Amino acid sequence: MRIGLIGTGRIGSFHAGVLARHPGVGSLVVTDADPVRADAVAAALGAEAAPDVTALLGRDLDAVVIASATAAHAELIGRAARAGLPAFCEKPIALDVPGTLAALAAVAEAGTELQLGFMRRFDAGYRAAREAVRAGRLGRLHTVRTVTSDPEPPPAAYLPLSGGLFRDCMVHDIDVVRWVTGREVVEVYARGADAGPAMFREAGDVDTAAALFTLDDGTLVTATATRCNGAGYDVRMELAGDRDQLVVGLDDRAPLTSLEPHAPAPPSKPWPGFLERFAPAYEAELDAFVRLVRGEVPNPCDGGEALAALRVAEACERSRREHRPVTVVAEG
Repeated sequence: MRIGLIGTGRIGSFHAGVLARHPGVGSLVVTDADPVRADAVAAALGAEAAPDVTALLGRDLDAVVIASATAAHAELIGRAARAGLPAFCEKPIALDVPGTLAALAAVAEAGTELQLGFMRRFDAGYRAAREAVRAGRLGRLHTVRTVTSDPEPPPAAYLPLSGGLFRDCMVHDIDVVRWVTGREVVEVYARGADAGPAMFREAGDVDTAAALFTLDDGTLVTATATRCNGAGYDVRMELAGDRDQLVVGLDDRAPLTSLEPHAPAPPSKPWPGFLERFAPAYEAELDAFVRLVRGEVPNPCDGGEALAALRVAEACERSRREHRPVTVVAEG
């Protein structure tokens, strides 16, 4: 199989390494807005470098992986679809619903596949949580709590392009809540705080947020996210039912220190970031994409899933700005 990779930044370079090692990928072609960076990645991996996207799409590919800047995702999805190529794309498809719908329309018209990069669906802990909920182990699920805490803020230049904390960060919690529980979010109430670095206020964003989701069966979900968690990278999900309670992400690298007198010692090596915490999940999602292109498995996370998560994230942003509960609309 011959795969083209667009974007060789941090996540793109990681994906390139995974694809170059994959036994089902015979050759890899990479490109980037910075040709020097693309050349360096290609040289390190024994891959080919294309000078631009047009050249890459002309290299007789079987599929495309899109890991470019967010603003380019929708256009590149459309170009891949018109070239008849299945595509894997890092989230989001676009930063708004109209842009997302336009990209999905291009995929539908071409009849191609689009898999979105919500890697938590491929994490062993989250998969076990989904199986436990499906098996009824918790009984009636009544409460879910999610945490996403980055150890340090992103570069200031990234913030105006990110879509904000809800669309860029908490959207992972939104997606995995839907996936694990099998339910839809019908209402949100969200708040945000911008008391941290000034760059958040300057970008009209917040560095910390909390949201309450009501699911369509009445289950309540609390979700928190922050860009300023100095202890380390912390991603967890707690699920509580009337029979049992389970947690994802609580291991010896979770950046938590208990103050109880006989508690274990603090982690000696807390998770430093998302690539380290979710490396196996990133590899698994790309393996699933290769198998999808081969026709061996159904699409594990199509564009419709990304659209549903974006609608909830947009409702959160509206709730934050308007200081009120917001109903999540399924269309429009």
